[in-house]
Amino acid sequence: MENSRILLTGAGGQVGQVLGKTLEERYKKENILATDLKPVDVFHKFELLDVLDVSEFRRIVERFRPDVIFHLVGVLSAVGESDPQKSWNVNTRGWINTLEMAVEFQVSKVFFPSSIAVFGPGSSLERAGQNDALHPLTMYGVTKVAGENLGQYYFSKFGLDVRALRYPGIISYQCAPGGGTTDYSVEIFQKAMSDQDYECYIGEDIMLPMMFIDDAIRGTLELMETPAENLTVRSAYNFSGVSFTPAMLADEIRKYIPKFEMKYKPDFRNEIAKGWPDFIVDQEAKTDWGWEHEFELEHIVQEMFYQLRAE
Repeated sequence: MENSRILLTGAGGQVGQVLGKTLEERYKKENILATDLKPVDVFHKFELLDVLDVSEFRRIVERFRPDVIFHLVGVLSAVGESDPQKSWNVNTRGWINTLEMAVEFQVSKVFFPSSIAVFGPGSSLERAGQNDALHPLTMYGVTKVAGENLGQYYFSKFGLDVRALRYPGIISYQCAPGGGTTDYSVEIFQKAMSDQDYECYIGEDIMLPMMFIDDAIRGTLELMETPAENLTVRSAYNFSGVSFTPAMLADEIRKYIPKFEMKYKPDFRNEIAKGWPDFIVDQEAKTDWGWEHEFELEHIVQEMFYQLRAE
């Protein structure tokens, strides 16, 4: 993607802010245009954009003429359950608009963030494989399945180079998460750093796939830089980091803050999490583009405390 003009939608989100800054550092900041519904003041070039506003979207794409689009706009799982119609509209219609712009203006590559939320009953919830049945339990998951199928359709129908990853829960220190079911894994550090107990809305023994932000960003760019002929998956690649339970995370945190206490009060997000896999099998990503995660649980906790204490 060197010397490519890159448009980033949803740049204000947990992944978007870190990805955007990384793109600026790696591919020259003047080549990156970040957009979002609300102002985000960390980027060199930024414009307000509602991807549901087709005329404004077209105006920006026509003027900027991106070679690559990273489409990160989305209503996440927990928030999406409070307004399923909004979740469907933003996540699906916004993605269709992006695909249409990419075809119309001959964008070379487009990225879509799918999720482990695509899995559900009928999937192998102990170890979910690339081609497991997808029967999501949330509107967020429904939109991600639709998004994967749309990406594959535009690849087959129009030859659009669409690439996607099924992100696990993302743990980051740069900005707050945006309403996902796995947000506890970030919130817990803020409480621990403030010498407060944390009341977890996920049961202590719920195992979920997670990933440190550095791995997520590196893997995303590795996928986007892989030659097209190496790719065999055009829906979305399984993308694995490390799996752990809230109790396992709390135990690791107590190595740094021995007095930290975790309490459990499961709510509706616990039911969502119970429908997601314990582990993700990402053999296709390993084979096609050499994916390997670096951060294990102990390294994630170590880095989170190091970064948060440095702020």
